[in-house]
Amino acid sequence: MPSHSLMTDRRAGSPPTQMRTDRLLMRASTPALAQAAIDYQARNAEYFARWDPTRPADHWDLEPTRARLAREEAGFEAGTIWRFWLSLHEAPDRVIGQCALSDVVRGVFQSAMLGYSLDQACVGAGLMQEALRRLLDEAFGPAVSLHRVQASVRPENARSRRVLERLGFRREGFSPRYLFIDGAWRDHETFALIHPGWGEREAPAH
Repeated sequence: MPSHSLMTDRRAGSPPTQMRTDRLLMRASTPALAQAAIDYQARNAEYFARWDPTRPADHWDLEPTRARLAREEAGFEAGTIWRFWLSLHEAPDRVIGQCALSDVVRGVFQSAMLGYSLDQACVGAGLMQEALRRLLDEAFGPAVSLHRVQASVRPENARSRRVLERLGFRREGFSPRYLFIDGAWRDHETFALIHPGWGEREAPAH
């Protein structure tokens, strides 16, 4: 996975807080992005409803969103979650997607969970694949050095499955009634990608 321009403020064991790809600006969670994140969700609320867990009614109000992004900002520094909000270079104030590595576990596991979403108007242009390649480049790079990244996808979400498969993820299993989404317990499939350069007997660095 080729590296792109490295940007600013890297914590030990974490990605930089700002990165670029050919078309995208990727910024780590901060309360300053709250309104842009709210606007992104509002534009896509109906589109996301089928795939997202049910949230409290005030989940996307300004103050709860600012507080949540502040917790994610602290989690980024602590190395437990790395969420990036995506914008096109020509429209940096408009969020069009997000991707995150969460539930980061070090020690003998060296693993994280991958999640992502994209504005309905931007689907089909390869933007999410571009963002995830950049994120995975960091995840498996020397600074972060994860061994495994896992993602869970509903079987009927063919578009999301294709994104993972194009990135080299392999299906590892099936989890019946895994998450309560859109009014019911939904089945999910588990996909994972192993650090391609990690030797079988190579010990964790963190």
